[in-house]
Amino acid sequence: MKPRTRAWVAALAILAAGCGGTSSSPSAQPPPAPPVQTTAVLVGAGDIAMCGSPGVEGTATLLDSIEGTVFTSGDNAYFQGTAAQYKNCYDPTWGRHKGRTRPTPGNHEYETPGAGAYFDYFGSSAGPRGQGYYSFDLGAWHIVSLNSNVLASDGSAQMQWLRDDLTGNRSRCVAAIWHHPVFSSGQNGPNPFMRDIWRALRELGADVVISGHDHIYERFSRQDENGRPTSDGLRSFVVGTGGAELTSMGRLSPNSEARQSNVFGVLKLTLRPDSYSWQFITVAPGTFSDTGSDSCR
Repeated sequence: MKPRTRAWVAALAILAAGCGGTSSSPSAQPPPAPPVQTTAVLVGAGDIAMCGSPGVEGTATLLDSIEGTVFTSGDNAYFQGTAAQYKNCYDPTWGRHKGRTRPTPGNHEYETPGAGAYFDYFGSSAGPRGQGYYSFDLGAWHIVSLNSNVLASDGSAQMQWLRDDLTGNRSRCVAAIWHHPVFSSGQNGPNPFMRDIWRALRELGADVVISGHDHIYERFSRQDENGRPTSDGLRSFVVGTGGAELTSMGRLSPNSEARQSNVFGVLKLTLRPDSYSWQFITVAPGTFSDTGSDSCR
């Protein structure tokens, strides 16, 4: 028999591979995981749905063209937060965005016992029934939605929950939303009973606070729970311009950097891994604008 040539041996190897032999080809790999979302949008307002107000349809129309997660900063359905008011005033307008909304309750929700209609309408998105505080991650940010209508002082269940939640948080940037503003130049502020929460947020590294209650828009520079300017303080926004009748300004509060009480609108926050930018968007024909950016602490 003639000696086997190299070509003949190679041919046998190819045939063996085709018949189930060992192949040197790499096995199929699973598709790569989608990249983590690094930029997100949080947009919304408080003091929203009053039947007959042109403002509520105007702000809902703004949301129609803005992608992202919608927040409410309380007093979502006027005047008593009943099931009928959610059905007739909120649902035809902001209800178009219910599936992407993260709500917060206001004092008008509690004019219905236990804010029952609020929890019924939003379901699990409103957090545990009877508590109304919860958290979620959005892009690289951690967001806490708090309830300023129940106890929030040191030693309260809500305060303990907040400290536990933020102690376990791994995000660099944190925002908090609740209804009653600690600082405001409107007629319903300030509200010092939320100062313990403010102090805890500052100690635990939060960056931004969003509130409503006063039917105005206002932005404050970074400050501590006592209103003292400080680089490790929280920047806050009062956004009570969702659609209910606007109110006039009261006495100007220290550290207020921008404010208006003449036009409805929404606050849009663009959240990045280590910074954020803000834009107040008005309902036409309003011309007020407030924009800016800042880094997380």
